[in-house]
Amino acid sequence: MPLTDLTLPELRDYRPTIAVPADFDEFWGSTIAEARALGGEVSRRPADTPVSELVIEDLTFPGYGGEPIRAWITRPRDSGPHPTIVEYVGYGGGRGLAHSRLEWAASGYVHVAMDTRGQGSAWGIGDTPDPHGSEPSFPGFLTRGISSRETYYYRRVYTDAVRLIDAVREFEFVDESAISVTGRSQGGAISLAVAGLVPGLFAAMPDVPFLCHFRRSVDLTADAPFTELRHYLAIHRNEVESVFGVLNYFDGVAFAQRA
Repeated sequence: MPLTDLTLPELRDYRPTIAVPADFDEFWGSTIAEARALGGEVSRRPADTPVSELVIEDLTFPGYGGEPIRAWITRPRDSGPHPTIVEYVGYGGGRGLAHSRLEWAASGYVHVAMDTRGQGSAWGIGDTPDPHGSEPSFPGFLTRGISSRETYYYRRVYTDAVRLIDAVREFEFVDESAISVTGRSQGGAISLAVAGLVPGLFAAMPDVPFLCHFRRSVDLTADAPFTELRHYLAIHRNEVESVFGVLNYFDGVAFAQRA
């Protein structure tokens, strides 16, 4: 699989054009508002871990539909407030073990790692179910609920990620003016979405973000997970335009433009 079909100068100048829906902002504004209106309990409890020089807590917060989402908080032992890194994980992975990400907290930051609902059995243990079913889809997560923007899987994931920022901002040990988001691959895509949906973040640090420029990615990429879309559309041949129409609401390019 080639890394790219463009030269380095072409990549530096490349500005993708995507079909951002006219009601993109309205759709996401109402989605986030509905989740916030449902409320829900934020709770923290000490994690079962041998680490003694950092504070590690098991966080539960309300995500999409008010449903409980898990995360790890790892932080210095003093009360702060500290600059904070919120991390979203890659495709198929979960938040992992409580002590699996110590470097940020060891460097003086609060670090929060979100579990991705329904994932965490390809690598990294996951502890958050996704209670929503969907019509038939190709194995993986990329085509779950893809018949409409309302039922698409990543509507729930992106909303979870925004609601995590809402929860983190209330913690006394967090410097609210210095909250940054990061993640690799799927985590990079989620961090782009959050950057486009949440004002006032300090920084966004996506690494090789997934879920961007879907048309071009599906055309060029010969490996999973983008091939999940290709396989799905090979069977549902009359849904090509409607599927990409749904994906336009979830494209990292659109969120990055709003960050």
